[in-house]
This record gives sequence, C-alpha cells and structure tokens, in this order.
Amino acid sequence: MVSDRVSGTESLLLTSPKNPWIRKLRQLHRSKGRREQGAFLVEGSHLIEEALRVGWPLQALCYTLEWAERYPQLLANLPKSLRRQAVSLEVMAALCTTESPEGAVAVAVSWQISSPPLSKLRLGLVVETLQDPGNLGSLIRVVAAAGADGLWLSADSVDPENPKVLRASAGHWFRRPPQVVPDLAAWIQSCRCHGIQVLAATLSPTANCYWDQDLTRPTLFLLGNEGAGLREATIQQADAQVRIPMAEGVESLNVAMTGGLLLYEALRQRRSRSGSAP
Repeated sequence: MVSDRVSGTESLLLTSPKNPWIRKLRQLHRSKGRREQGAFLVEGSHLIEEALRVGWPLQALCYTLEWAERYPQLLANLPKSLRRQAVSLEVMAALCTTESPEGAVAVAVSWQISSPPLSKLRLGLVVETLQDPGNLGSLIRVVAAAGADGLWLSADSVDPENPKVLRASAGHWFRRPPQVVPDLAAWIQSCRCHGIQVLAATLSPTANCYWDQDLTRPTLFLLGNEGAGLREATIQQADAQVRIPMAEGVESLNVAMTGGLLLYEALRQRRSRSGSAP
C-alpha cells in the first residue's frame, strides 16, 4: 500500500501492465475498444483540466506519485466519485500513447453532444473521409477559434476520440467535439432544406474564388480527404463550388488551413456587413 499525500487515503499502487483493469484500459487505444466500452483516454494535465472545466464526465484517473506531487490541486479538485488510481511508471507508459507521458491519464465517457438545430446553424465545416488525426485536431482548433457552430465528419473518417486528435486539438476538443454523421448525403440535403448554403471547397478552375462568394448567409463548407479531396457525388450535392487561389505550381493547402481561411472569410464578410470592426 502507498499513501496518497494529497488526499491522505490509502490506495494500492498498481505496478503491473498485466493487471486486468489496466489491460481493459489499454484496449481504449483502439477504435474498437473505445466503441465497446463507450469510453476514451485523456492524456496529460492540460486535457484533463479542459475536460473538468466543461464538466465532461470522467470515470477514473490513473496517475504516478511523481505527478501527484507536481499537481496536488488538480488531484484534489477531481470529483469525489471519480476513481483515483496510483500506478507505477511502467503502467503509465503502457496506458499512454505518447513516448514521454506526463504522468496522468483519465478515462472519459463517450458523450454525444447534440448539434444545434439546423434552424439555428450559422457557420460550420463538414469533412469527408478525413484520415489524419493531427488534421482533425487542427480543424477542431480552427472551428473553436472562429466561434463556428460545429464540425461534422463522414462515418469513414478518423475516429474523433483518437488520443492524437485530442492532443492536436490543444484541449478545444471538449468545447467543440466533432460530430459523426452516419448518412452524410441525407444530412447535407436536410441542411439545404433548412436554407443553409452548402459550399464545396475544390480545386476546380471554374469554381468561385471564396472571397467572391456571399458568405453572410448560413453556410456550411464541405472539405475533402487529404489526398483525394471530395467525392464527385458529394460535390454535386453542394449549392456551389469555391476555391482558394494559389500561386502557380502549388497544388493544394493543408485541410485545416483551408478550413481556417474559409471560416474567417465568412466572419470578415459578416462583420463588414454589420459594420463591426474586423
């Protein structure tokens, strides 16, 4: 037994990665495990703090004694019902997906946040077949920074609860968790029926330059796969295509940068129309 100096309670220090509970948590490294358990891992103090700040439901916290010494206040502020488990450095290394874990990992509940009603949706991004978790995390940061209503993904995109997505989002994941749309085509059609302008970002030379498009009305931008872009069938569902002009010899932009340019141009146009300062 070891003494938790923060809470003054006694807890068993888990030292074996083969412990049944630890092995179960390690299954959360994979999408299948996350789906089956309805949970995902939150690694590091910053992400844990962000989850607590928005009231995201947590099930447990595993931490090293060294981490408890560095962050006594964070440990003390955890909900009383939360399981707190001291673990060895070896166990922490097995639980985390980073090479140099900070010393704390929480188990969070997979909690689906409702999207705003389509009648109130004003601005957002829809991404089809996104594969890179880093790109998804960056898109989440862009959506949060622009104050957009949300980020929606096709069902064949990267798992939004992938630990790399959470890290790349710099904690904004908990404020703007991406929503997976099982039937993207039907959802896009429903958005259009609610008067939302749907614009496909493409490289077509005949597409409108994005700053020439009227973005003051409710708008959703469609973004495609990092390599292949949007499917032709998805492009055909859009009201129009828009492009970002690029210098000769430049083939494309990173998908997160593209999303940022589109969202901020929409904000610029709306502020200009309302007379607000940029």
